[in-house]
Amino acid sequence: MEETEISQYVEERPEGDDDARLKAILEAIVYVTDEPLSAQQMAAALAQPLDKVKRLLDGLVADYAKPERGLSVREIAGGYKMSTKAEHHEAVRAFVKKLTPPLKLSLAALETLAVVVYKQPVTAPEIMDIRGVQGAGVLKTLLDRKLIAEAGRKKVVGQPILYKTTKEFLVQFGLKDLSELPTIKEFEELGRMELVEEAPVQQTLIEDTPMEATPASIEETAEETAAEEKAAEPPGNA
Repeated sequence: MEETEISQYVEERPEGDDDARLKAILEAIVYVTDEPLSAQQMAAALAQPLDKVKRLLDGLVADYAKPERGLSVREIAGGYKMSTKAEHHEAVRAFVKKLTPPLKLSLAALETLAVVVYKQPVTAPEIMDIRGVQGAGVLKTLLDRKLIAEAGRKKVVGQPILYKTTKEFLVQFGLKDLSELPTIKEFEELGRMELVEEAPVQQTLIEDTPMEATPASIEETAEETAAEEKAAEPPGNA
């Protein structure tokens, strides 16, 4: 439907129920669009005042925030998007797993993505220095999934490509913007808390594990990690 046709559809409705009809249209638009749309985009397409559209969108957000609703309308990455509520994620995830094989990021990909998130814009050599391993194949995976994108070139010798996170990253992780991510300091504090909590469990595991089995387990884990990194690299990298 063309933009003029959409605006005519709204304008032709009786004035008495204009807000209700416009709110219903906005709900339908948020539902059918894959990418989050901003209030400005919807107001322009519908030829409606921005403040009115923003007020009705806020009403939608409040309506879907009610506990009896399984979906939510949230402002994500500068626009509005409909999604399942966080408290239902486990149930929905379990259901979806029964339908199709789950699509996951490898540990190497998650580590690389974390480096890009907190160091962006960052180059491949800088990522390699932080992680201590090659990761060209992992970067390609993240690029293919549109979680990261090129952000120009660094003005140093060789002019390596810079990488940054994308709008798709915000959408996939349900973030309004990068400020919603925990800080490095918060991560460190969480890490210290986990170490304190897990120490007694780890000590029990060590005491219950035969000493002669420990070196073999370490060697096996190292080999698996090396194999994963090697598999992630594109053909021709040595």
